Amino acid sequence: MLQNLINYTSYADRIIIDTFLEANKPMPVAEKLFSHVLNAQHIWTKRVFHEESEYDRFQIHSIADFENIHLRNLEAMLQVLHTKDLEELIVYTTSAAESFVSSISDILFHVVNHSTYHRGQIVSQFRLNDITAPVTDYVMLKRDGLI
Repeated sequence: MLQNLINYTSYADRIIIDTFLEANKPMPVAEKLFSHVLNAQHIWTKRVFHEESEYDRFQIHSIADFENIHLRNLEAMLQVLHTKDLEELIVYTTSAAESFVSSISDILFHVVNHSTYHRGQIVSQFRLNDITAPVTDYVMLKRDGLI
């Protein structure tokens, strides 16, 4: 199931990136939200590998960089999925300096869920900017054979 959810996250993120590129107009709130999605994916996979993050969770990226960051995040999520024991417990410290322990499977599920939540906010921003809202719902993409 996690493989399907990662595939979904990747596909839905790709739709969001394509929408930004096709819109070809500044949408600062949407750009900030999607940057946060990418940053969070990166930060969580780095935590699993006990590595330092290259990004701050609220760092803003240019639309031109979204694709590259997305591909690197996808590669990292798949590496976690295929090389780690999903029940392994990871000790990590949040940006608020609090320590917690979570299983890798819970971390991956959180990454997917967090991304989905913010994509909904991004789609709302697209609508506010007169951009046709793309379909990123899991069941619709699955039903249409896209994931």
